[in-house]
Amino acid sequence: MMAHADTLKPPSRLLFALELRALPELGGFVASLPLLTALAPRGDGHPVLVLPGLVTSDRSTVALRGFLKSKGYASYGWDLGRNYGPLPGVESKMIDRLKELADKHERKVSLVGWSLGGIYARQLAKMLPDDVRLVITLGSPFNGDPRATNAWKLYEFTSGHKVDDREGHMGGAISESPPVPTTAIYSRTDGICAWQACMENELPHTESIEVEASHCGLGHHPAAVYAIADRLAQREGEWTPFDRGGFKSLFFPDPKRN
Repeated sequence: MMAHADTLKPPSRLLFALELRALPELGGFVASLPLLTALAPRGDGHPVLVLPGLVTSDRSTVALRGFLKSKGYASYGWDLGRNYGPLPGVESKMIDRLKELADKHERKVSLVGWSLGGIYARQLAKMLPDDVRLVITLGSPFNGDPRATNAWKLYEFTSGHKVDDREGHMGGAISESPPVPTTAIYSRTDGICAWQACMENELPHTESIEVEASHCGLGHHPAAVYAIADRLAQREGEWTPFDRGGFKSLFFPDPKRN
C-alpha cells in the first residue's frame, strides 16, 4: 500500500549500510549468467538506451548493457559522462541522444533508467512518446516526498537544483506517468530511496515489480535483470503486465502485499 507522500522517510541507517550488498550481487549476477541466458527471452534487436544513476556513469551499466546485447538488443549508454543531475545542456543532449538512436535504427527506443536515470527516462518518454517503445525504471524515486532518499543533499550539491523543483525540468511533473508502457522495478530493502516512492501509479499501461536487492545493485541483480529482459521482449504494441506465475513466484513477491 502506498504511504502518504508526507509520511515517507529515507531508508534507515541499517538499510543504508546494507548497500554494501551491491558487490556480492554483482558476483551473483556473474554466477547466474548461464541460467539467466537460458531463461530470459531473446530480444528482437530494437535499440535500448540505458541511463545511469546519480554521480555514476556508463561504467555502472556495463554489465546490464552487455547482457542485453547478448540477448539481441542494440544496447547503448547515454555517453554524457557522470550523471551530476540536470546541469545546463544535459537535458537537450539526452533528447538528441534519443532522437539519434531512433533515427539510426528507424525504430522506437526502449529506455531503462537506474535511480535518477529512471526519472530522466520517464521525462524523455513524456516529451518524445512517438520515439519511445517502453520505459523501465530501477529504484527511481518519482513519487512522494523528494527528501525520502538518502541522496537528496548530494543531488542538490552536484546539480545546483533544489529537490522541491520537480516540475521545472523537461517533461513536466515528475510523478505523472509516461504515456507509454512503463515498469517500475523496486526493492523494499533499498537503502537509498524509500521504496514506496519508486512504485508506479496504477494505470492500464503501468506496473511495479518488486525484487529483493540493494539500490546500488539493482542494475545487475539477477532477478531485476531477468525482469528487464522479460519486459523488453514483448512485441511492440502488445504490452501486458508481468506474469509472476510458475518459478517466478519464488523471486518476485506480490507488490500489493502488506
